[in-house]
Amino acid sequence: MTFLKKFLLWFVLLLSSIIILMYIFDVDYLLRAVRTIYFRGETTAFLDDYKEFPNRTIPKGTAQPWAEHTDYNKVQPTARLQETHKELKTVAYLIIKNDSIWHESYYDGYGTNSKSNSFSMAKSIVSAALFKAIEEGKIKSLDQKVSDFYPKFKDGLGAKMTVGDLSSMASGLSWDEKYYSPFSIVTRAYFDDKLDEVILGLDVVEEPGTAFKYLSGATQLLAMVITKATGQTLSSYVSDKFWKPMGAANEALWQLDDPDGIEKAYCCIGSNARDFSRFGKLFLRNGNWNGKKLLDSTSVAKMVTPRFNQSPQYGYGWWLHNYLGKKMYYMRGHLGQFVIVIPEDAIIITRLGHLKGLQTSTDAHSNDFYVYVDEAYKMMGMMQPNEGQGNKKALK
Repeated sequence: MTFLKKFLLWFVLLLSSIIILMYIFDVDYLLRAVRTIYFRGETTAFLDDYKEFPNRTIPKGTAQPWAEHTDYNKVQPTARLQETHKELKTVAYLIIKNDSIWHESYYDGYGTNSKSNSFSMAKSIVSAALFKAIEEGKIKSLDQKVSDFYPKFKDGLGAKMTVGDLSSMASGLSWDEKYYSPFSIVTRAYFDDKLDEVILGLDVVEEPGTAFKYLSGATQLLAMVITKATGQTLSSYVSDKFWKPMGAANEALWQLDDPDGIEKAYCCIGSNARDFSRFGKLFLRNGNWNGKKLLDSTSVAKMVTPRFNQSPQYGYGWWLHNYLGKKMYYMRGHLGQFVIVIPEDAIIITRLGHLKGLQTSTDAHSNDFYVYVDEAYKMMGMMQPNEGQGNKKALK
């Protein structure tokens, strides 16, 4: 018994010392990471982790249900698609054709109203909010300087950084995207309860506006600018300008850094496949929603056009591709969240799930993207079985 008491005493002292050291070395955010992620056996943020954080509601208005196609769910997923769903733990897969749901499948207990984490698909929504704020005159233009809102950036390279640089991933900020490192800035941002301080602690270390470099911190700073410019929380602004007028069926949740804090804007909207797909329809229809203009068509065109010739894979908040001879653009998130828009055929493909396909250094688009597109076309009878790149491995 004496040995046990001594052991427990030393254990408590050791644990207390570790916690004190975390605060001294300013890594106390790891306590939240351990509690919400690592103790659950996860190595990174996961699909349902919105339940572990404070959230702000994105209110809905009057619901506008999706129409179901006359051929709704008459065709089963292909064998290749079923295999990929199993391997990558898909929870939702939708094909929307001519504004009607042509196919939808749910797995792992998820359904039409199940919430899951958007991850970086939120970046496309934040950029849409930027362009809306510009249309409303609350932000002057893509060329307005970030330092007009945050004087911290008025000197050096920071003085050149614009809101357009933030949206197009050309900010030059000191940031890395090491999702699986507990000591990376992106991990700190995910778990720190003073996210604004983390972002305003960044420096501009490369020439802004000259080249594409994907940095989540740029979107977070952009959201802070939008909040200042509009005088609304990001959740409220997105609700008023998009969520309500698009007739989302469910309210959404946006993770916060603190119960009274700011949205983790580079990620973390909790919603469902049908409601995420509404942004696909909005962009497919060039900013028009059932006869009401929510975004100017010139804004949509700008967002889905590459800013830099040497980086054709990205516009302003949207990923871009030319595949099967067709222009495609899409929202993309960690672990393989997709809303893919194919304007030529009026098709939207939405996939949500637990794992992402293989990402190589030679292709900006992960292998599962090709599977989701190829197999959708095969299901609709719009592509021969040997076309496309569906033979690529989708395994992580």
